[in-house]
Amino acid sequence: MLKLPDPPRPATIDDLLDPQLVARLSALDITARKILTGKLKGERRSKRRGESVEFADHRPYAIGDDLRHIDWNIFGRLDRLFLKLFLEEEDLSLHIVIDASASHDAGTPSKFLLMQKLTAALGYVGLANLHRVHVTTLGGLDSAGNPQLAASIKDLRGRRSLAELVRFLCQLEPGGPGAFTEGCKRVALSRRGRAVMIVLSDFLIKEGYDDGLRLLLGGGYELYALQVLSPQELDPTTDPNFGGDLTLKDCEDADLAELTISAPLMKHYQATLAAYVARLREFCAQRSIVTQTVPSSTPVDVLVLDYLRRKGLVR
Repeated sequence: MLKLPDPPRPATIDDLLDPQLVARLSALDITARKILTGKLKGERRSKRRGESVEFADHRPYAIGDDLRHIDWNIFGRLDRLFLKLFLEEEDLSLHIVIDASASHDAGTPSKFLLMQKLTAALGYVGLANLHRVHVTTLGGLDSAGNPQLAASIKDLRGRRSLAELVRFLCQLEPGGPGAFTEGCKRVALSRRGRAVMIVLSDFLIKEGYDDGLRLLLGGGYELYALQVLSPQELDPTTDPNFGGDLTLKDCEDADLAELTISAPLMKHYQATLAAYVARLREFCAQRSIVTQTVPSSTPVDVLVLDYLRRKGLVR
């Protein structure tokens, strides 16, 4: 799989979100399998009792309870004190982590472009439902073209924040060596409260993904791991330039490998890739991380409305 000489880069919201898709996304919401406690009052109804305006139930008064919540109508009828309970609304955070190392700029269609489009789509769903949206990149290049450990945009809320999210996504430039574990550590140290987190990566990481994902698991985060692989990674024979005697250079650490393409080698590659994907799936399943492997050729509407809906991320 070759790195594209002129990879596609989105410049406007139309490059990331199709207007017809936006209309369909407006009917969706982010869901959480667990009850997540946020930092702020929000728009997401909780099963916990709180102090919103929507009545839920009564319970007998106990010493120390707030007298403002006593139902005096019941006291007048029964001569007993009861407290009014209300449904509490919780703030739900959506945190999307994008692996922006150089390897994601390879393959056709671009893995990184699909990640950008998916982040825009899920970010729009979160913003439209008044959830707090955060996006963090692991690796990538800064505005001067130098490798960076991470970049982020935080606490976006409401549809008006979509333009800010799009600007952030359009200026992203993948590149540099991978720093998955160290980047995940920074994310883990900076997070607040609890949230639904989606990690977008090919997870083809020399240092391994294990430690990084373990770091993200702590602190009540409900974790999704979406593995994006290019069609050429899934089947290298689809690349017309892939054949014969080759010298391959790793785009992240410049390691060289010389090989001769043959049918037995391709069979071994397919078996190794299948085992690697199966291990990622098993690792995630053991830790209640929802995972999905998709080709970068997958349309965003299919990814959101089919794959992620069946996984329970959106409804």
